[in-house]
Amino acid sequence: MSMEQKVQEIEKILDEYVRPKLAEHEGNVDIAEYRDGIVYVRLTGHCSGCPSAKYTLESLIEEELMAHLPEVQAVKLQEEVSQELLDMAKAILAGKKVFDEE
Repeated sequence: MSMEQKVQEIEKILDEYVRPKLAEHEGNVDIAEYRDGIVYVRLTGHCSGCPSAKYTLESLIEEELMAHLPEVQAVKLQEEVSQELLDMAKAILAGKKVFDEE
């Protein structure tokens, strides 16, 4: 099975078992990479930066993927700052107006 097919299988499991539960909390998950049996994911929406992210990763995402795809050995959270957040920080530091005042 090709790497692309494996990622499609992972996406299918996420769509069916994980994303609906995350959507209840206005969150989502994206696959950053699949390599050597490890799925690297990013949590987005309200799940991004959530104090319970590690619990969500272990008790929901990893559990579901490993239950349905035996070749998945682990799921790791890829924590990186989004380009949008970096651009906002740069604008704030440059003294530009970032938010509309009401």
